[in-house]
Order: sequence, then C-alpha cells, then structure tokens
Amino acid sequence: MPTNQAESILKAAGLAEQVSSYVGGQWLPIDGTRVELIEDPSTATVIAEVLAGGTDEVDQAVQAAYQAYRNEWSKVSPAHRSALLFILSRRLQDECESFARLESLDTGKPLSQARGDVMMASRYFDFYAGAADKLSGETIWGARADLSYTVREPFGVVAQIIPWNSPIAQLARGVAPALAVGNTVVVKPSELAPLSSVAFAKLCTDAGLPPGVLNIVTGTGVSAGEALTRHPLVRQITFTGSVESGRRVLESSAVNIVPCTLELGGKSPGLVFEDADLAVAASAAVGAVRRNSGQSCSAVTRILVHERVHDELLERIVSSVSKLTLGSGLRDPDLGPLVSAAQRERVESLIQSAREEGARVACGGSRPTDVELSAGYFVTPTVLADVSNSMKVARTEVFGPVQCVIPFADEDEAVSIANDSDFGLCAGIFTNDFARAHRLAPQLEAGQVHINEYPLDSVETPFGGFKASGIGREKGLQALESYTQLKTILARVRG
Repeated sequence: MPTNQAESILKAAGLAEQVSSYVGGQWLPIDGTRVELIEDPSTATVIAEVLAGGTDEVDQAVQAAYQAYRNEWSKVSPAHRSALLFILSRRLQDECESFARLESLDTGKPLSQARGDVMMASRYFDFYAGAADKLSGETIWGARADLSYTVREPFGVVAQIIPWNSPIAQLARGVAPALAVGNTVVVKPSELAPLSSVAFAKLCTDAGLPPGVLNIVTGTGVSAGEALTRHPLVRQITFTGSVESGRRVLESSAVNIVPCTLELGGKSPGLVFEDADLAVAASAAVGAVRRNSGQSCSAVTRILVHERVHDELLERIVSSVSKLTLGSGLRDPDLGPLVSAAQRERVESLIQSAREEGARVACGGSRPTDVELSAGYFVTPTVLADVSNSMKVARTEVFGPVQCVIPFADEDEAVSIANDSDFGLCAGIFTNDFARAHRLAPQLEAGQVHINEYPLDSVETPFGGFKASGIGREKGLQALESYTQLKTILARVRG
C-alpha cells in the first residue's frame, strides 16, 4: 500500500490510490480485476493501482475525441484555442510543485529535474499557444487555375503514445501542437509512469478545455497501445519509444494508412577534438549520465575523443562522475534510480557485456553499497574506457547511467565512428576551430548537431532523427506540419 508520503503527493495532484483512464472529461469505472501496480522505483513499493485499459477503453476514448472534434473543437477559433493553451501553460506553472513531486515519485527522477520537466511542459503550451492563430498556407501560381492556394487542416483524432522517462514533458511536446492546430487527442502513457498524464488531463478539464478534447487511456502497449494505433477513427499517430515498438506502431498504422511521427532513441556521439574546451566537453559527458539517470534518448553516450587529449578528458569525466550522488528522487540527489527492475537488469547486462568484450570500468559499474538504496533500482554512474565502436555497449541504447569513451586519431576517423551506428538522433562537436565545426556538422548523420555545448536544443528548435532514430520532427514550428494535412484549392474565377 502507498506510504503516507505517497498518499499526500497523489492527493495534492488530484489523484486517489486507484487511478483510472480519463475519457470525455470524467474517470472511467475502475475494474479491480484489471489493474497495473505502479511502483516508486526508489523503494520498489507500490504507490498506486492503475486501470489496465484495453480495447473497450480505447474505443470510448477515441469516440469521445471524435465527437468532441466534430461537435465542438473543430468550430473553435484559432484565437480561442490559443487562449486555452495559454491558460494550461499558466496552470502548469501554478501547479509545478505538485506535478514535480508526482513525477519524481512515479519515475524516480530527482525533484529538481522533475520541476524542470514541468516548466518545460508549460513552455510547450506557451509556445504553441502563440502559434495557434498564425498557421497559414501560401498562394501559388498555376498554369491552368486563376487562383491556387493551400491551407493546413487538422487530421481530427490523433493518438500519442508516450514513454516513461519524462512523461509530463513528452505529453506536452505532442499534445500542445496537436491541440493548437485543432486536433483532439488520445494519449496512452507508459504503464510504468502514467500518473502525471492522468493528473494533467483532469487539470485540462478544470482549466476549461472541452470534455473529450484530451483523453488519457492507461494500459500496456499490448492491451491499449495496439488497439489505439489500429482504431479506424485515429488519423495520425505520434510515438516515442524503442525501435522494436516503433516498428509495431508503423505496421499498425499501415492498416488504416495513417501517418506517423516516430522518435525511437539514439546513441549520440560527441566528437571532442584536441583544441576543445575539455571542461565543457566533460560537463556534457557527465550530464548524459546525470540527467534522468541516463534514461534520455538524446543523451550523448559515445564520447569520441582525440587521442592527444583522451587521458585528460577521461580523468575529468571519471573525477566528476565519481562524485555524483544517488538517492530517492524526492530527496533531489544527482541521480535517482532506474525506472524498473527490468531496466536495471538490462543496464547491468550491457555493462557486463562491455567487460567481457574488453572494456575497462573506470568507475561505477555496480549496484550501490548504501543499505538505504538496496530496495530501489539503482546502478552507480558508470564510465567505460577502452571501448571500441564494435562493442555491444557502443551500439546499443543503454538507457542508463553509462558513458562510453572512445579514442580517435583524426577527423575522418571521428566522423566514421560517429556515423557507424544504426541511430542518428543527435551529435555533438567540441572544438575551437569554427571552420572545422561547420565543415563536419553536415557530415554527421544526425537530426541535430550541437556545437561546443550539449545539449543546446529547446522548445523552439526542431527535433527528430535520421536512420533508426525515427521519422518526422517534433518541437519548433515544424511540429505543426506533423499535425496538419495540406489541402490545395484551385479556382477558375473568370467568367
């Protein structure tokens, strides 16, 4: 059963110990035979029971979204949609502490990072509120028509499946632009961390968003996710998660010929040259371990370093990583736990594979010895040296607090190693040679390239990957294109 602290956090966010799907502005009935147990990964204690929704709940949610779109939301002016999104942004700011504590409890992430995620969610709604009434098409000269112009129109009902690492920010990243252009939305959060999503849906109704415009269906990918992606009334899908799950979503979308935006992770390289500011490069390497305990798709987890400065940079990274603190997310340490026992086992198996392939564990690589942390899903922050890019740990998205350091001899080798990956989400370049940075950036097979600091992206800058890292772009004004379909109108206006 939940602790008193967990009960207090749930209550502050408007939730009870039993949480259901939120559809059409109300909670669906709880079926006690179909529940998922939600754990605090810092202690492995159950904090809530959540309805394991399936086909029936998905259909109710999609039907609610469809009716809301047809009967109300499609008739709401862009200016009014903008005003509602601004209200949601302000409400998130007002409720920042309660949402941050809920997110920290649910995911295990440090409280300060959870606060940052809530404020990031607020910024998404703020940014797309400003764009809602500024979407336009273009006038085109046509050989036959007297007047040719384009307009962007919403799809109707869009589905979003979000991951467990930063639920409130991931929800806002897709929901805000989708609502801004006039769609209604059904969200399926991860069964590992659904609490902030359902709390936010209730907040939306309280803030004046019409019932059915935003709906949350809790459940697993098998029980709820597949039903959602195959529903005939869903006309666009956004998914963030693993490559394997992304393939299944893409296969499901083919049934009804539905466009997808897929963000499927990365193994982002950071190229550190001999003239780089090593303190900045080391900070980026440590940040990839610290942020969300390495559970971040865009984390720069392959540090490629010129052999002349390899030892110095490795020493800097190890020194900083060794000082990072672990603990319950609500105590706001540097790192919290991994999200689940299964995720911890996966990370540990990849560290072990690195050992077996000849990598050297420069620090970390085990569970913490502190007895207070023994019940949670903790792994000490880890730096691996003597890594080659052929090793499993260098080719697999670890999604844990593990940094790989790989030497290179020259620019060509650095680019070759960086691009030798199935992924292509992000990359970093650290050098004081301006010409080199902008000569190499186009050569890197990545959707974002960050120069001399990492990360540098924000709500305003498009985000998405090459290769197995996904399809389409989120963030920035480009995200609006993912949630609209282009219509061309051609007219004869002469008598």
